[in-house]
Amino acid sequence: MARRTPYPPVFWVANGVEVLERFAYYGIYMGFGIYMESLGYSKGQLGIVQGMFLFLSYVVPLFSGSFADRFGFKKVLIISYIAYLPSILLLILTRSFSGIALTMLSIGLAAGIFKPLISGTVRAVTDQSNKTLGFGIFYAMVNVGATFGPIIAGKLRAISWNYAFMAAAIGIFLMLLITVFFYKEPPRQIEGITLKDKMKDIWIALSDVKFSVFLVVLGIFFWVPFWSFFNLLAMYIDKNLDTARMYFDLQAVFGTAVADFFSKVDDDGKRRILGETISHDGYIIMLFQIFVSRFAEKYKAIPTFMFGLFIASMGFVVIGIAIFTSPMWVFLGITLFAIGEMISSPRIQEYITWIAPKEKAGLYMGANFLATGIGGALSGPLYTSLYGYFRDMGHAEYVWYTLAGHVIA
Repeated sequence: MARRTPYPPVFWVANGVEVLERFAYYGIYMGFGIYMESLGYSKGQLGIVQGMFLFLSYVVPLFSGSFADRFGFKKVLIISYIAYLPSILLLILTRSFSGIALTMLSIGLAAGIFKPLISGTVRAVTDQSNKTLGFGIFYAMVNVGATFGPIIAGKLRAISWNYAFMAAAIGIFLMLLITVFFYKEPPRQIEGITLKDKMKDIWIALSDVKFSVFLVVLGIFFWVPFWSFFNLLAMYIDKNLDTARMYFDLQAVFGTAVADFFSKVDDDGKRRILGETISHDGYIIMLFQIFVSRFAEKYKAIPTFMFGLFIASMGFVVIGIAIFTSPMWVFLGITLFAIGEMISSPRIQEYITWIAPKEKAGLYMGANFLATGIGGALSGPLYTSLYGYFRDMGHAEYVWYTLAGHVIA
């Protein structure tokens, strides 16, 4: 067996920065719907902000890699922090809808600039002997940050929303210090692709009509429900499930210390689970991704992808019925959704590399960000608004059944 090349210090520096960025990003994003509701804004207004935020977060990376190639990873990382830090701090100062919307757009822009740079660093400093493990570590760090960010932010917002935003800002400031003092530009082959070249490449990929239609279908029928899960779940748990009962159920299974970690004492003196602390699947992915991937790789891509969609749709149904059975059922729903995601998402990425011309595989994979952006842009205006409508009817759970039908379609 070939000896694995050791990772250089910049690999670990980059992964540490990734943990902090995901901590800040998801710390704000997962509880954002609860925050907007606390200010009295409608679900329609929230959906508009969510859609624009996600669109920028996933379309800007199409172009930010070109700037990193030209100016260097370190400089562009610092530029992303300069956009990130004041934007987060502005959340402490602004309460108007236009102010919040513009601030979240700035955060989405900063996240989009940042997104390809750490994975690019990992790619630059790994080789055939350590690449698979290196990206495994990277994805684990993504989920570590995405798991603990909402937990810490949730505990802090129980005291004051400003504390939650300050924690995210501190995370970005630490990223700046770490990057300035410890991040060393990784040696790599410069592609020399200009922004004009990038636009031309994207146009070439999209001129493949069948591929363009495929991206639209993928955006509407996979990424819209995917992002709707993250847009809605924290609000649904926090506002529609019996979180006081959930606290006692968690306490009975895992003990008081664990239940307290995910909860707050409400104004009526009861302990309640904070919606955003459990409303994602990062902790499920950390535990089961390797096992699910090993199972899924044995089967063909598209049937496996569709099976993953079916499992995710069952997760939506279970989340819906948690409202009138037991709130603990939401954990089963999250687990089923996570399994569906772990099956579907990697296989559809793999499928895209298969259908692309070999010399254009990277180009087609880059264009795939457009499908993600389409889904993000539509998810808020469609499903956050629909959740508000169903919730006003007294049947918030209907949105999950609608999402299940959407995925089955």
